[in-house]
Amino acid sequence: MSESRATGATAWSVLLVVLGLIFPHRLLAQDPADDAVEKSIARALEFIASQQTDHGSWRTESWGDSSAITSLAVMSYLAAGHVPGEGIYGERINRGVRWVVDQQQPDGMLISKKSSHGPMYNHGICALMLGEVAGMMDGADAMVVRRSLEDAIRLILESQALSKNNRHQGGWRYQTNSRDSDLSVTGWQVMALRAAKDIGCDVPAEAIDAAVQYVKNCSARENEGFSYQPGNAPTSTLTGIGITCLEVCGAHQTPEAIGGAKWLLEHPLHQRSSYFYYGVYYTGVGMFKMGGNIAKENHKHLAGLLLPLQDDDGGWTPIHGSERQAGRIYATAAAVLALTVEYRYLPIYQR
Repeated sequence: MSESRATGATAWSVLLVVLGLIFPHRLLAQDPADDAVEKSIARALEFIASQQTDHGSWRTESWGDSSAITSLAVMSYLAAGHVPGEGIYGERINRGVRWVVDQQQPDGMLISKKSSHGPMYNHGICALMLGEVAGMMDGADAMVVRRSLEDAIRLILESQALSKNNRHQGGWRYQTNSRDSDLSVTGWQVMALRAAKDIGCDVPAEAIDAAVQYVKNCSARENEGFSYQPGNAPTSTLTGIGITCLEVCGAHQTPEAIGGAKWLLEHPLHQRSSYFYYGVYYTGVGMFKMGGNIAKENHKHLAGLLLPLQDDDGGWTPIHGSERQAGRIYATAAAVLALTVEYRYLPIYQR
């Protein structure tokens, strides 16, 4: 191990110990419910590991090797407290990160070469992962990941800066040159920008402000949830996205976020919700960011939804629409990311 790697590994190990002291439930889950969640997460990570390809990616039956699915798998390990190059999953994380970086296109787009479905979805998820993992990589990998992240962020900023009408300004859509926006794609770009800014990448405040304004524009009338685009009806999943975006961008406890959280308590996510696993992730993060009883009750609600749905092999199986196409790694990683939010190991989870 190089001196820089040893220093970084030691620092990260110390941080994990400190986090364990601050959040002892992570290390000693004495509550039966917490213990059940711990076991569920452990089984899920074993399942995800069993599905990694020899070259480091994770794939779906519908789309093949996927940079977005690989990034979600990597983040599930980080969220559970595992780090690159260490422990039973360390090399799997390294291989996944390297594979994603290897897929980057000349324009900065992070997408597997054979994939063209919703490129900005893929890109935002991958950029978020790189922003979260960049500070954990060793010397050589750290430089490569940092360069890749900076190119990815540049592309996100260029896409946002396109001229759009007031209804869509500040957000993102499926393509880099889209002239409209939606909250779903915007959510991943916002998370990526925030993660990149947190580790010192150049992200202008104006870009964050414009994104926040677009998110607020997607708040339903009288702040009753968030919608796909301004003027549409709210859904539970999109409300989770809206709350998360505002909170990670520093727009804490805004009327839109507070109203969205109240609406979500009255219209909780359920198994038949549109894009259920997507909603599991975003409502998990968003409501956790709101804090207090809202966070506790929502975590309890999500655990009560997810644990009975877990398959015998440790994974989760999506059953609706395009989530079924996204596959089991997508669903399993989303479940783990929701169940681990209280551990706060991912920097983006910090309040």
